[in-house]
Amino acid sequence: MSIAMLRTLLAVHDLGSFSAAADAVNVTQAAVSQQMRVLERQWAVALFDRSRRPPEMTPMGRVIAQRARDVVAGYDALVPSAVVDGGVVGECRLGAVPTSLAGLVPLAAQALSHDEPRLRLSIVSGLTHKLITEVRHGRLDLALVSRPRVLDDGLGWHPVADETLELIAPPECAGESVATLLRDRSFIRFARDAIVGELTEAWLQTHGIVVRERMVVEELQATVHLVFSTRSVAIVPRQCVETLHPVPVCRLALGADAPVRQLGLVSSAACPDALVAAVSRAMHHAVGIGHFDAS
Repeated sequence: MSIAMLRTLLAVHDLGSFSAAADAVNVTQAAVSQQMRVLERQWAVALFDRSRRPPEMTPMGRVIAQRARDVVAGYDALVPSAVVDGGVVGECRLGAVPTSLAGLVPLAAQALSHDEPRLRLSIVSGLTHKLITEVRHGRLDLALVSRPRVLDDGLGWHPVADETLELIAPPECAGESVATLLRDRSFIRFARDAIVGELTEAWLQTHGIVVRERMVVEELQATVHLVFSTRSVAIVPRQCVETLHPVPVCRLALGADAPVRQLGLVSSAACPDALVAAVSRAMHHAVGIGHFDAS
């Protein structure tokens, strides 16, 4: 038995299936099934009724999962983030949307390592809805995400920056209209299950625009590179922190009603205020600089 296996057990209990748990803990579905069988052999109990599809947790499995939650919480509390001598000490498990990983997060991490040298960061990437789930279940302390339409009770919201969506196109498209480019060029869509994808789709529908979809991507830098290499267009956020060596694409405003993606930190009630404040300060510091040059 390991803490990782207990985290997997809790993910299956909370999310209701091996496949959803696999996504949550970043392993394969086969690995989840194998870990659960190992626990069953070690404890000599049936955690799941495998005669059902998908397998359902047995009453004994649910009892053990609740006890496992206490064990995992105790393990996580061994080295908590705390204020010692005016600084934050311990570990911060930080989630971040992929669009922030090439500019905002590295620059904020640079500031945080300077201001809080005894705080260790553990950074994982994911889309907004998944990261919020991870915070809600205690697997992350904080997450930098796009603000969803509804935020669960018990979670805190700490604004970081607003990023207006814009059209990006190959450099030779400078001077052309947004309408013309969306009509004549292939479109690279940001993943529909991401907040940016939802905002984009709503704007396109409001304007009655039907695009010629070429591919779907969920990572901003990949989208920019694909626009440049395939001579396509895409709608993406104007990043609050410019990346190192930006790709030379043409950027066009969508107009007065352009959607705005709100970036912020989501925290659980259990996350120490000092940790939230330290990470938030580092994020705002990075936004104030506005570009990442690794210096």
